[in-house]
Amino acid sequence: MTVLSGKRGLILGVANENSAAWGIAKQAYKLGAKLAFTYQMPAFKKRLAPLAESVESDLLIECDVNEELAAKETIEVLSSHWTEIDFVVHSLGFSDKNELRGPYYDTSRENFKKTMLISAFSFTELAQASFPLMPKGGSLLTLSYLGGVRTTPNYNVMGVAKAALEASVRYLAVDLGEKNIRVNGLSAGPMKTLAGAAISGARGIFRHSEKNAPLGRNPSIYEVGNAGCYLISNLSSGVTGEIHYVDGGFNNVGVAANEGS
Repeated sequence: MTVLSGKRGLILGVANENSAAWGIAKQAYKLGAKLAFTYQMPAFKKRLAPLAESVESDLLIECDVNEELAAKETIEVLSSHWTEIDFVVHSLGFSDKNELRGPYYDTSRENFKKTMLISAFSFTELAQASFPLMPKGGSLLTLSYLGGVRTTPNYNVMGVAKAALEASVRYLAVDLGEKNIRVNGLSAGPMKTLAGAAISGARGIFRHSEKNAPLGRNPSIYEVGNAGCYLISNLSSGVTGEIHYVDGGFNNVGVAANEGS
């Protein structure tokens, strides 16, 4: 028996084998979990299918959270296969890459709304839709980044969305605590993912955090995966409403030692 033996969960946001969500999925599988996945559109299913197969999952559900009722419909499909689930991992985010450069004040109204809907509000919609499948309790986990609490170059409206997402974690934790459903966020350091590549100057941010993190490196997707599995397992049964950092300690650094001398 392992910490996730017999547990079932839904994972949203696996784009490829370098995704943070995939790091969590692969480690969860190794720890005994049974998994279901979502994909945004049919073209993405082809990329996801072999990854899902490698963790013995054939439960793939189309879900585009930009569409109204998508979260509810996804959970309805899932409930036709599983009557109960134990965890949901939300790793979704989107913003027009042309607005992930330059000053934040250039953000357009339309992109602001779409970024907030997909990157923040979709987690609330998912929580609302999924908690009835957790009658014995469970865990909701979302992925965040330091740009939600501090400014980082070119992160712009994504930083504002992550701030809203982290606030949502706290409010949902209070709402769902009486149902023994825990809600947490995992704030990962820079990784070489598709999402990160969309941000202008991402390589510079990656090198800076790698150089100045106390551990002297950025996290791997499997280190993020291990932390994610802690938060969706009973090992963290007393933890809710938290933002857990997996960034080599970079979030603790004010002025790096080699910059203050």
